Amino acid sequence: MNEENYIIQQLLEKYANGKISKAEYDKLLSYLNEYDTLDDVELFMDKDWKSLDNYPLSHSKSADIFQGIVKDPVYAQSIPRRRNKILSIKLWKWGAAAAAIILVIWGVQLYNHNGSSLKPEHESLQKHEIVAGGNKATITLANGEQILLSENQSGIVIDDEQLTYNDGTSLGLPAGSSTTLTQTIATPKGGTYQITLSDGTKVWLNAATSLTYSTHMGASKTRLVKLDGEAYFEVAKDPRKPFVVESKNQTIEVLGTHFNVNSYSEETVSRTTLLEGAVKVNNTLLKPDQQAMLQGNNIHILNVDAERTIAWKNGKFIFKSESLESIMLKLSRWYDVEVVYNGDFSDKVFTGSMRRKDDISKILEKISFTKAAKFKIEGRRIIVMP
Repeated sequence: MNEENYIIQQLLEKYANGKISKAEYDKLLSYLNEYDTLDDVELFMDKDWKSLDNYPLSHSKSADIFQGIVKDPVYAQSIPRRRNKILSIKLWKWGAAAAAIILVIWGVQLYNHNGSSLKPEHESLQKHEIVAGGNKATITLANGEQILLSENQSGIVIDDEQLTYNDGTSLGLPAGSSTTLTQTIATPKGGTYQITLSDGTKVWLNAATSLTYSTHMGASKTRLVKLDGEAYFEVAKDPRKPFVVESKNQTIEVLGTHFNVNSYSEETVSRTTLLEGAVKVNNTLLKPDQQAMLQGNNIHILNVDAERTIAWKNGKFIFKSESLESIMLKLSRWYDVEVVYNGDFSDKVFTGSMRRKDDISKILEKISFTKAAKFKIEGRRIIVMP
């Protein structure tokens, strides 16, 4: 990204966080005004928009906002009139990126007489801090004993002799005995953890997830684990012993590969996404950047951007035209909150990228910029309002 686009990105991020000044708004508009035709703007979007956060609206709502903007005196002074006709004619072609730029420009109208860019509902969200989740998990041993894992560690290693953290610190517990034993590692809401199995396979667990495994995978013909929730797998190659993941209504068979499984027992759809290698989901072969979507006994294969599915592992939320209800479900797991809906939001979607380490107020603030919904925080309850 060149220096100019980097500056634009920084200004957009300041706008999204409600920290942009009037002078910075003017600077952002001056950059956008440098594009003399819509083709130039579209070229900028095609090249650089993937690195920015998006705040899209529906085409009809975008058009309504645009009409309000062009009639506003502040907007008329900021954007040359000779471009208004081009933008109004071709606005509907812009899609999500155009809607985001419209919201940035529209933000000029949000200033009050004191120069504040925050709306009252955003200010109320900022008064309540619900921090992001972290390293939290428990292990249930073969004898039923439960061990709370350290929040100062990020993962554990299973071997034939003992349990250790990733940094080599021992838990002071035996991994098992000469016979194969099973253990379960589970993360609560607001928790994530990583585990290295006895065969060298690495697994990252998302929030509210459990994984049951053998402490001695070398003692059986098949390396079998059972999953409830979401996990990313990097399977150690062993042509002699297939690696099998069992989850709700599906069996995933691999030899050595990287893939993500989203299969919560309370959800109707399970998704298996392949990043590298090959897997079979209920005997259906997947190729890289394909996703098996299983609902009941019906399986559908979709072409996807597989890297997006493991954004959670890399510390991000990435949503692409995702329903508000699906987003709020993910937020409820990560921030350990209850979500209550005051109205019907089944037709609301959102596209954007946010950091998982941010307080939930910042996440809700970004979503509320789309005007799809408003949010109210009461303790650990999030109320979604029209």
